[in-house]
Amino acid sequence: MLRRAHRMRKLKGLGRKVRKTKIPNRIPIEARPKSVDSRRYYGHWEGDTMESQKSPPVLNSLTERKSRLLLLTKLERKAAGETKRAVVRRLADFPSALRKTITLDNGTENARHEEITTEIGTKCYFARPYASWQRGTNEQTNGMVRWYLPRGTDFRNITEDEIAAVESRINNRPRKCLKYRTPLEVFNRVVALRS
Repeated sequence: MLRRAHRMRKLKGLGRKVRKTKIPNRIPIEARPKSVDSRRYYGHWEGDTMESQKSPPVLNSLTERKSRLLLLTKLERKAAGETKRAVVRRLADFPSALRKTITLDNGTENARHEEITTEIGTKCYFARPYASWQRGTNEQTNGMVRWYLPRGTDFRNITEDEIAAVESRINNRPRKCLKYRTPLEVFNRVVALRS
């Protein structure tokens, strides 16, 4: 409101408004077993949805916390039914000991979390709103995906083979935190031991 047309000043000290979640019966991350934080055990996953501003298709990413294995799936749209089907399809073939928990964000595409638990026995927990660090492994991996599919990429033009190639490149990339082994090496070794 100043005469020289400065921007209107905002009141300081006001945080974000907490929105009501539209996810029924969500289980907060505080209820998740403390052993998940230590990364000592396999079978604990983090999930997220990567969107494109240019198209309705999205990417569903699941990252295993200990091995850093990535499962990347293209969905035709950001919807709870499609997300649930993709998560069940990708995790169902693993032994139950390798799909214990999933930590998700608060997007409405995760509203059918109870059906995931019913179908494959994987318990779903939800990070606090605006606390992406509570799913840090998945956020870091999504950053790697963005090297290949930068923001603004039209996912309609990306084929299933290209998605599989990105997943393969990331899963075959040696990591310092894995003693310079790849996520695929680490995860396949534990799958072989449990089979």
